Amino acid sequence: MRVAHVVTRLIAGAGGITLRGALGLDPDRYSNTILTAQGGPLLDQAREAGLEVIHLRHMERGRGIYPRGDVRGYRELTEQLAAGGFDIVHTHSAKAGGVGRLAARRVGVDGIVHSFHGFPFHDFQSPPARRTLLAIERNLGRITDYFLTDGTAVAAEAVRLKIAPPERIRAIASPIDAEISPATAAQREHGRRLLGLPVTSKVVGTAARLDGQKSPLDMVKAIAMLDRSDVYMVWVGDGHLRGETERMIRRMRLEHRFILLGQRSDVPSLLPAFDVFAMSSLFEGLPCAVVEAMATGIPVVATAVNSVPEIVISGRTGLLARPGDPASLARALAHMLDHPDEGARMAAEARAHIGDRFRPEVLGRDLSEVYDWVLRAGRDRRRGT
Repeated sequence: MRVAHVVTRLIAGAGGITLRGALGLDPDRYSNTILTAQGGPLLDQAREAGLEVIHLRHMERGRGIYPRGDVRGYRELTEQLAAGGFDIVHTHSAKAGGVGRLAARRVGVDGIVHSFHGFPFHDFQSPPARRTLLAIERNLGRITDYFLTDGTAVAAEAVRLKIAPPERIRAIASPIDAEISPATAAQREHGRRLLGLPVTSKVVGTAARLDGQKSPLDMVKAIAMLDRSDVYMVWVGDGHLRGETERMIRRMRLEHRFILLGQRSDVPSLLPAFDVFAMSSLFEGLPCAVVEAMATGIPVVATAVNSVPEIVISGRTGLLARPGDPASLARALAHMLDHPDEGARMAAEARAHIGDRFRPEVLGRDLSEVYDWVLRAGRDRRRGT
């Protein structure tokens, strides 16, 4: 079975899930090709694993709608899908999901699957923008054979909003790297050395893009509100809000305590250095970074958005804060830093709660079942049964 995995960029998050899903499929049954824009940091990893990667020159990287660029991207992707002779086209996230599903419909592939890693619309948009994006997703849903979501809450919302029918949507567990394991004291010291931070300091950390969804400015404000000279903040990741984030760091006089590391390939080695993992996102699916922190044994503070509360169970497996509210985030961080024994208890419960549900082989099994269902349904439709 030839499967085309279409994703905007092969970066952490949706790109990582796309890559691990393709690698989780039985290579004797599936031939996998990833179609994505150039420049993703996971491209080398995909090639080293033996996956075919096709660069899309006209895949727009922004979240907005760009008529000229998106039309070029649609034409290019249509040509690539037609040339590849694919049985299934599996798209990920908003941009690739829109252009990719339209191109797959044009080509006439046997099955179209789409994964929601959160929605392109959210509570922090203007009502007209939200209504427009919701209408687009409903229309795209009519040409989609099956839907996958990161977490149950996102699946329930897709059904409630009439984007997906209840019998053709499945909540999955976003996979994390198999190498993630509970941190040791030696790994903690090694992580601190990599960061150049004192072993005795308090470190809050995160791994995310510097963009509007992840709300890095809220994180800067929250760290400033802590007003603690012994607390460092480490942000792993890069993005178009880096300049604005740097300006706010200087304005808050946090230059020596708020560290922007940029893109790194050694995140598993850095995670053990954190005392608390923090997420300030305005909207999410079910973020792999939070699961990785839990698997490492780090207490988590995260905003209560979409499927996040499925794993960050308030007071049991972590603490939740209000999205878009730096004061709420600062309060949760302060509590976790001031009560390390309580944080250790929540971290232990978090590891037990996630279990082995987030391993790549679990996603591979889910994908195989969905792909088989889609092809059977397609054959039945063509036979008129």
